[in-house]
Amino acid sequence: EVLQVDNETFEISSTSIKLKWTCRFPDACQGMRAMCRLGAPSSPPCEAEEVNAEQTLHGQEGTFTCSALQPFTEYSVTIDLPPNTTLFSWLFTTQETVPDKPEQLWLDPDRGSLRWSALPSCNGEIIGYQLSITARNAGDSSVLETERLRLDGSVTEHRLPGHSPGSSYAVMIQGLTAAGAGAALTREFHSNSSSDTPQPQTISCRGARDIAPSQGTAVLPLRPIARGSEAAREHQLIVAATHNASLIESICSGQARLSNASAYLAALLNLSAATDFVLGDGSRGQGLHNAALSPGRDYTALLRLVRLGPQAEKFTCVCYSFSL
Repeated sequence: EVLQVDNETFEISSTSIKLKWTCRFPDACQGMRAMCRLGAPSSPPCEAEEVNAEQTLHGQEGTFTCSALQPFTEYSVTIDLPPNTTLFSWLFTTQETVPDKPEQLWLDPDRGSLRWSALPSCNGEIIGYQLSITARNAGDSSVLETERLRLDGSVTEHRLPGHSPGSSYAVMIQGLTAAGAGAALTREFHSNSSSDTPQPQTISCRGARDIAPSQGTAVLPLRPIARGSEAAREHQLIVAATHNASLIESICSGQARLSNASAYLAALLNLSAATDFVLGDGSRGQGLHNAALSPGRDYTALLRLVRLGPQAEKFTCVCYSFSL
């Protein structure tokens, strides 16, 4: 062979192809030209511009690079010796990258489900969608429910949990390729509700009683979140020194880390019936501290139930707010 191109040295990214070549007989390689072209005509919705990368190769060895390419697209690289001798020809596919942002997401009130338009596999094969849904019910806006799911790439619909008149939903959706998650589309939806059932825009927490600033305690009238076969599930009681609604939502959904200062785990409770819980009694356990409350501060307590599965995470919280 006059020309050697080692396929183990190919460097392929989502936007470039680079290869190393060696000419065994330099005198026979005069005038070699390397060219890069689309491997096949592109078509909507994944249209790629034609590439006119062409370079005369000199010397005994060197590199040839095709750049400004499209991700997940087939390109042909050839090295010819005039007038019509092909020394090397290879089809390459550029690497995948994250998908584009989804464009359409809507609520189908008749089916009680979210629907979206499938993403095209322009930047990579769509292997799934990540969906995050935070639901509130107009009847009790102290209850927050966040569900994070990973759905198959062929799925374009998801039935909403507990869909009912007066419910509101904050939804985020991202496409997934082997390269990771793309940009997220976020939307808010409100299901049909009657005029006397207001749609909750903010958290309206339940209250505490027997608040005792001198003792640093307050009593929370807790009721189990779990029902039926889930009734014995462990409930977490989290305390945060804030009334900030965004932070409360973040803590409920497990996105905000718990720390000893601003937010902490006070207790783990196997609730099966209504219970009056004394918050701030100073009791400790492994990783738990029901710390005394500080006078003059705002507090929010979250009773949280966590359900974890291989393709879904679900966080249900009831909030209690008060000031000492």
